[in-house]
Amino acid sequence: MDSLIPKYLLALAGPTASGKTELAVKLAGYYGTEIISADSRQFYREMKIGTAVPSDDQLAAVRHHFVGHTGIHQPIDVASFENQALKVIAELHRNHNLVVITGGSGLYLDAVCRGLDNIPETGEVVRNQVNLLFAKEGLKGLQVLLKQLDPEYYNIVDQRNPRRLQRAIEVCLQTGQTFTFYRKRQPAPRPFNTIWAGIRTERTQLINRINLRVEAMIAQGLVDEARSLHQYAALNPLQTVGYQELFRYFDKKITLEQAIDEIKVNTRQYAKRQMTWFRKNKEIKWFDFDDFRGITGFVKSAMES
Repeated sequence: MDSLIPKYLLALAGPTASGKTELAVKLAGYYGTEIISADSRQFYREMKIGTAVPSDDQLAAVRHHFVGHTGIHQPIDVASFENQALKVIAELHRNHNLVVITGGSGLYLDAVCRGLDNIPETGEVVRNQVNLLFAKEGLKGLQVLLKQLDPEYYNIVDQRNPRRLQRAIEVCLQTGQTFTFYRKRQPAPRPFNTIWAGIRTERTQLINRINLRVEAMIAQGLVDEARSLHQYAALNPLQTVGYQELFRYFDKKITLEQAIDEIKVNTRQYAKRQMTWFRKNKEIKWFDFDDFRGITGFVKSAMES
């Protein structure tokens, strides 16, 4: 295609269980294009059920990039994902004027569409201090300290991801500024135009969808999948909802019924943080899940403007 023709990236955002995958597949099929997954939990091939990867039919209908892309022993950080995704998008734009990117990981979506923030490096002394805190007081200790140091970032970060908590705390302690301070910057230039669309879901409806999804995951074999990964529980990719609760069950700290209830509650809390993140992005135009005509009309208008 003519390289002078404007290129577009349709970024489809929304909380977990809102129906992003289904809608992204429908949109990609409509535009005859491919999908970039920006869901940082779906990168790992061992974590299929617990991360609600696209179904075999969905994967067959539209090509997805970065789903089951690596293994839990070769984790992808956000900077690596940004670089890899931009290369794939550039290649796809050779044959497609529009590419779809979707996921509930706001940080990973922003990294591709806007660029990473210029976060200062931290010294060994501070890193050791925060590592010691984690070793002594665990995830709770990190959560309490970050809430004190930077309540704004605490409200949007994945509070069950120790590495993200540690990184933010390190920056706060090292610089005397909040982590949020370094996140407020101008977007990086991109060789494409980003069209932001989001799925809005009424709270009660989303809770019901989350509960049904968790129950479906259990029926599909999530307990066995988590058990096969239990020995790797300390790895960063597994510091996530759906696995940590079951690991506690395997360690005989809670019952299976309690673990399932905790997965539902923690998923709801995660969805709330996702929406807090996305609402800060004033470029997102929000639609109901089934308003396909409204979304495609919005995309057409954005591409013609």
